[in-house]
Amino acid sequence: MTSVLLIEDSPTQAREVAASMSCYNIDVFIAGDGPQGLRLAIELKPDLIVLDINLPTMNGYQVCRRLKREPKTQSIPVVMLTSSDSTDAIMEGLEAGALDYIPKDAFAVENLSSTLEKLGLIPSM
Repeated sequence: MTSVLLIEDSPTQAREVAASMSCYNIDVFIAGDGPQGLRLAIELKPDLIVLDINLPTMNGYQVCRRLKREPKTQSIPVVMLTSSDSTDAIMEGLEAGALDYIPKDAFAVENLSSTLEKLGLIPSM
C-alpha cells in the first residue's frame, strides 16, 4: 500500500489533504512540525512526503534540505503544498530539493492528485 507523510501544522488542512487521498487507498501519516516530520520520515520511509513551508520550529525549506541530506530519506520525493506562492518561494522550494511545488488554492487537491499520478502512486484517471 502507498504511504504518504504529510508535514502540516494546521490540523484542519491536514485532515482535508488526508481525506482527499483516502479515496486512493493511501496510508497518510501526519506530523505537526519539522522535527516530528523528520523522525517519521526516517522511521516510516513513506513513498512521498507532502510538506508545508510555514511550520513551527523549523520551516519547510529547512526540513526539505535535511531530508535530502539524510541517506535514509534522500530518495523520497518531496512535494511542497503551501500558501506561499511567490516566485522566490517556489524557487527556494525547488532548490531545497522538492520535486513539485503546489500552492494551496482551489486547485491544490487536483494538482496533488496529478502529481501522485505522475509518480505512479495512484492509477491514471
